[in-house]
Amino acid sequence: MPVIVVEVMPKAELLDPAGKAVAGALARLGHDRFTGVRLGKRFELTVDGVVDDALLEQVREIAEDLLANTVIEDVVAVHTVDPALAEQLSDGVAGETR
Repeated sequence: MPVIVVEVMPKAELLDPAGKAVAGALARLGHDRFTGVRLGKRFELTVDGVVDDALLEQVREIAEDLLANTVIEDVVAVHTVDPALAEQLSDGVAGETR
């Protein structure tokens, strides 16, 4: 079954305290090449059937209405991933998305 991924991030103009905390921890651990960290959310929606442009637009609308708090967050991506890759990612194995 196809999987649609929605990525939501804090608006760029807002502070990201969690990201700042992670950036500080990285620096304390000696990882000083990172200049900033921003934390976001990832949603995976499993689809019954074919994913087409109309469905992706519907998911973007759902993301704006339900998944993101649009006062402080932006929906930055809506895309599909290979179902096997989505399963690997949920099992903690990194991979590349399309």
